Amino acid sequence: MRDSAPDTRPHLLFLVTEDWAFWRHRRPMARAARDAGFRVSVACRVRDHGALIEAEGIRVLPLSWDRQGANPLKELALMGKVAALLRREKPDLVHNVAIKPAIHGGFGALLAGTQAVVTTMAGMGFVYISDSPKARILRPIITTLFRFLFNRRGRMLMVQNADDRAFFVDQGIVPADRVTLVRGSGVDVDLFTPTLEPAPTAGAPPLFVYLGRMLADKGLHELAGAARILKRRGIPFRLALVGEPDAGNPATLDEATLRAWEAEGLLDWWGHRDDIPALWRESHVAVLPSYREGLPKALLEAGAAGRPSITTDAPGCRDLVVEGETGILVPPRSVGPLADAMATLATDAEARARMGAAARARVVKNFSAEAIGAQTVALYRTLLDRKTAR
Repeated sequence: MRDSAPDTRPHLLFLVTEDWAFWRHRRPMARAARDAGFRVSVACRVRDHGALIEAEGIRVLPLSWDRQGANPLKELALMGKVAALLRREKPDLVHNVAIKPAIHGGFGALLAGTQAVVTTMAGMGFVYISDSPKARILRPIITTLFRFLFNRRGRMLMVQNADDRAFFVDQGIVPADRVTLVRGSGVDVDLFTPTLEPAPTAGAPPLFVYLGRMLADKGLHELAGAARILKRRGIPFRLALVGEPDAGNPATLDEATLRAWEAEGLLDWWGHRDDIPALWRESHVAVLPSYREGLPKALLEAGAAGRPSITTDAPGCRDLVVEGETGILVPPRSVGPLADAMATLATDAEARARMGAAARARVVKNFSAEAIGAQTVALYRTLLDRKTAR
């Protein structure tokens, strides 16, 4: 029996720490590459989403990451595993996502001779946001590594907002011609469609939803404080936190804190949900008082579903929400202004409807999966063309 013909499609390999992160945030990019004729793989820790990813026609390569790991010997061992994987798989292009894959994938590509590498920094992460002793120690080390890894032929850094681009260029970490701005990973505007908001009743007042990981740097302490103020003012509202703590992130909140807020009557913690389109249909307003983001997917999806947002005047967040048009911006780390914004939208159905319609129009025009996917595939092809030319 004759062997099947070799697969000549260009091979794109994603390095992502967790299967859920790839499924939630990188799937539109991977689909766009697949549909454009790439053979797509992802190397990640496999937990609950491996079969779902494989069903998309994307090969899953199990690779254990320790996102909090800082033991030099263990990190060198992991780097060796990444290099071995790249030698074995021989991808034409590697796409690293976030800090740890950026470093391990960057060095692994050097050791394996991989010539085309894209790295996405979807926000600046704990190392650049936090002022904790651990972050202050790690920051100059990570910055030095970035300068070494990103300033090489065939490498491109992808950021999601103008503030992050300015940071990397102005700090001299990456030359301007090696940084590209791609606004998120795209949202399926056919899956997230606008609907009329649920009619508030005496027993079910307007519902504010935070969707994301339970992290302090997402502004959840401030959100609980704002809910406390609204409760004292007697303003009818509901607040739901949707998502789980993230043990791999130093900024994670523990379950005891979340349950204490519930017991105080400030909010409901709903935990993980997969039915995100249904979640936004149930809601009235999306809220994300984050300290800094890349481009928050939750607000993109809420906007596509016709819901306004309250978020911070911070990098990433202000790139998405237009003050007074698609939502309300408040200062980061603030409680009073956040409470005022929530009070405004809790009591003004007309403003919610107007802002929600404008949010939908803005997402469809600027952030659809189709548009972002085309931009990303064009970058992939540019890097491969340069590689061929060399």
